[in-house]
Amino acid sequence: MNYQCGKYQLNLNRPQVMGIVNVTPDSFSDGGQFSTTNLALEHALKLIAEGADILDVGGESTRPGAVPVSLDQELSRVIPVIEALSQLVMVPISIDSYKPEVMRLAIAAGADMVNDVRALQEQGALDIVANSNVGVCLMHMQGKPDTMQIAPSYSNVVSEVKQFLVDRLSVALAHGITKNRILLDPGFGFGKTRAQNIALLKELEQLTAIGQPLLVGLSRKSVLSVISGDDDSQRLPASIAAAVISAMKGAKILRVHDVKATVEALSVLTAIQ
Repeated sequence: MNYQCGKYQLNLNRPQVMGIVNVTPDSFSDGGQFSTTNLALEHALKLIAEGADILDVGGESTRPGAVPVSLDQELSRVIPVIEALSQLVMVPISIDSYKPEVMRLAIAAGADMVNDVRALQEQGALDIVANSNVGVCLMHMQGKPDTMQIAPSYSNVVSEVKQFLVDRLSVALAHGITKNRILLDPGFGFGKTRAQNIALLKELEQLTAIGQPLLVGLSRKSVLSVISGDDDSQRLPASIAAAVISAMKGAKILRVHDVKATVEALSVLTAIQ
């Protein structure tokens, strides 16, 4: 199975690792650490050296309770980083944004993929991706970041997330975005309780059964601290466990902060498979 994003084609016969480059002051795990262009570039190059297959650049935090930032502010954060990275690295660059104008300018700057927490539901987003050659990740989220963790409710979280992803996949295909350019993401931590996140992970095979490559982002999420009992700053072991379990259950791309440790853990899984 291959995934086409821009000028790159990823072989999904082994799990791929997407390294997170947050150019933000308020992301839940590393906010402010890489908030300038130079710091973000330095971090991105470190992730490549550690084995990242994809870089995901974001300029607006979507953590629970996050306050939206202006279009101009987001653009000023991400476009210089994408422009520079497109000249420096030989891996796909993803733009983590739901704003169509950010997508458009990021693609023009060299982005190979759009990672959209709103699954191309904003007006114009579908056309921008369809009229390009970039890949896209369609994610499920209940509510909006500033309110999504206030009593999220489902009759059956697995079936409802699956139906949402099937519906958005159908819409994307109808707009001319080919299947080999589309990833699906259940959106762990985006409008889900501890029990709902666990149910999604336990039944992840139901989502891989859709037939599209699945991206999973559980790295350093608060649900891991709730499960493990560790302090919020000690989420690495639980994050590695979640990545390996996700890959065992069929996830093809793991979006993570800790690239080196994840790559090493997945290499063991790949060896036995």
